[in-house]
Amino acid sequence: TTSYRNSFIPPSSSSYNISLSRELGLHCSSHNFLPGTIASDDSQHIHSMMTAQTTSISLCTILYACFAAKDAAFAFTTGGSSRAVAHKAPIASRREWQSGVEIELPDFEMLFDRVSTASPLAKLVMEGNSNYGGFDAIDADEKHPELKWKKMEANTRRTVHRIDKADKFQDVKVPLIRFRSSIKGPCIGERFSHMIMDLEERRKWDDQIANVEEMYPIEDLDVVNAVLGDQDKYGTCTRVGVGYTQTKQGIISPREQLTIAGVQEYKNGATILWGTEMEEYHNHLLPEGKRHTRAKSHFFAATLAPTGPDSFDVEYLLQMDVGGGLPHFMTTPALVDAVKKLFEHAKTYFAGGDGSELDMYLKSLQESEYTEVAVLSSLDDEYSLDEEFDMSEIHAHHHSINDYESLLFTP
Repeated sequence: TTSYRNSFIPPSSSSYNISLSRELGLHCSSHNFLPGTIASDDSQHIHSMMTAQTTSISLCTILYACFAAKDAAFAFTTGGSSRAVAHKAPIASRREWQSGVEIELPDFEMLFDRVSTASPLAKLVMEGNSNYGGFDAIDADEKHPELKWKKMEANTRRTVHRIDKADKFQDVKVPLIRFRSSIKGPCIGERFSHMIMDLEERRKWDDQIANVEEMYPIEDLDVVNAVLGDQDKYGTCTRVGVGYTQTKQGIISPREQLTIAGVQEYKNGATILWGTEMEEYHNHLLPEGKRHTRAKSHFFAATLAPTGPDSFDVEYLLQMDVGGGLPHFMTTPALVDAVKKLFEHAKTYFAGGDGSELDMYLKSLQESEYTEVAVLSSLDDEYSLDEEFDMSEIHAHHHSINDYESLLFTP
């Protein structure tokens, strides 16, 4: 048995493995399911929808039931049991955070090469040419003939003003969908990811979410950034970790996903969110309990680039298989509808205003920065300038992020 081959992580000696510290009581379910088959309850529902000719309405419900396993959400199809690792990086390229849990970082060069190929806005950011340029400065699709984009929607008056799809990206049957939106408000990538990562915030636009949990945060970002290398091109990784997502029972049975995802921030204010599914040999990282059908995101990236002091463009790409044998021609329209709802929520959030959530967040940042400066000043007599100091011990916002947010980026 070989591991899933369409993820960003090539199981070769060039891969990186990171072991996180954690005492685990995690195991996979002892019962298996067959990948690629459709559950009986799913089949009956699909049949009833088609005979009633209500596909367009039901599709939206279908995707809400599985798309919540999306933020990232990047999953793999597997039997329920833990399997031996067939391909690992050499011992010299591993780092032990704690014993017992190995998490393989993606091949960042390959990952960002695919991101820049599929996303002209990400390419602009990575080349350092995105200072207030946005979509007006990106390459036309004709300059990248390797991807055959087909226009699905285009209307400049809508929040999502352009939607395209490309078939057979990475030789995968499900299409890659590209969404473009221009939003008024400050370009804060952390806030955009918060809409997907934070359970309470996500419930405001996704009523099928059952659980999102950051199970294994990678705390030593210095090591991650050392692996990344070129920070002018790849940005600075400000957060990375492994998260789990599960959806509720809906028209289809619950879905689950296990992903590694991260946030890259650039000096000019741009942000790239990325995520990739975990390989099968990480099955033991799944939480205890009943296993569910896997959804698979073959590709995810979201790029935010400022177009002015109070506006930014977003290019959001997703290539997703909802699993269970559901054909993509049925799920793609619902997927599009769900992403539109995310952007409608983002539009309202970033519009801000006095007393808004964004306004309170910005004020809390100012208060945190003031408190941090005040505390550092008061500690001057107790700590020498050469002595290292753990700011996480006094930064309340740091703890609130760790406690309540997950790292799943595909909505």
